[in-house]
Amino acid sequence: MSNQFDNYRDPVEPRRRDGGGRKKRRRRAGAGAMDGSREERMVPDMQFESYYGKPVVKAPPWEWPIGVYLFLGGVAGGSSLLGFGAQLTGRRTLRRNARLATITAAGAGSLALIADLGRPERLLNMFRVFKLSSPMNVGSWLLASFSTAAAAAAAAEVDDLTGRRLPLPDAIRTVTHQAAAPAAGALAASLGAPLAVYTAVLFGDTATPAWNAAKYHLPFLFVSSASAASGGLAMITTPVEEAGPARVLAATGAVCDVAVTKAMHTQLDEVSAEPYHHGTAGRLLTWAERLVIAGGVGTVLAGRHRVGAALSGAALLAGSALTRFGVLEAGLHSVTDPKYVVEPQKARLAQRQGGGNITTGR
Repeated sequence: MSNQFDNYRDPVEPRRRDGGGRKKRRRRAGAGAMDGSREERMVPDMQFESYYGKPVVKAPPWEWPIGVYLFLGGVAGGSSLLGFGAQLTGRRTLRRNARLATITAAGAGSLALIADLGRPERLLNMFRVFKLSSPMNVGSWLLASFSTAAAAAAAAEVDDLTGRRLPLPDAIRTVTHQAAAPAAGALAASLGAPLAVYTAVLFGDTATPAWNAAKYHLPFLFVSSASAASGGLAMITTPVEEAGPARVLAATGAVCDVAVTKAMHTQLDEVSAEPYHHGTAGRLLTWAERLVIAGGVGTVLAGRHRVGAALSGAALLAGSALTRFGVLEAGLHSVTDPKYVVEPQKARLAQRQGGGNITTGR
């Protein structure tokens, strides 16, 4: 009668069939590392793409109205500085035009921001708290404060344009012209540069690869672009006799814009710089550079002639707008391809390992 032990085999027995010696275990075909080591490589080298074809980084929910807001915010910030300079130097026409440009650009930019948000109450929700660690929250308060000051300064100019026929009591009119408008112009000027640059800080603070890689260059690019645009607008609206400061600001902004763009493209690694050179963003930024160079040269050579000043100013405005839209498009494009996230990370890791900052165990 058989039992459960009839088929039992000593596990050591097969290894001793050759007279007591141990038979060497035979390695499975393909087992072990390919470099001859005895350790088996558990995970082969892989080329990372993405999870189920999804982007590694979520795309920011911004569309073309944000490009408009970026451009107009720069124009408003630069124009406020021009207006304050004209106020100090007694250039009344330049002061008037700069103040009106400031409030117009700030108001239209606010409308573009609301259009991107979808509902006006979303903008109001940003004022529920004040959070210094959030560039978007700080920017919202900055825009509100700047627009209020710009409106107060522009009110005096509108009153003058209408022959002082606005329905204002004499006491309020006197205070507006002699105290409120100059103080508001100074306040708007102090907030102008932060307004022009905070969006660059906001972009660099995101995980969007193209923006994050250029986070040290974008603030300088945005300020330069804003200077060129606001100076160009004043050259269009102001007679050449009073537009000297505008020409200086425009030419300086154009030179800095081109220099910062070149530095950014040179100092970024090849993969991080690619979104700024190819596709729609590449075309926009190429034309932006051409227009800025043309506008800057025209400002220097023909800025003292009315037609030359107007054409140069228009070129600078168009170049500034294309710069903002190009940067926006480069960031939106960079989240669609995982290589813009993974390859720079791998390069930074290899650099840190090469410097001895990271050790890896075997």
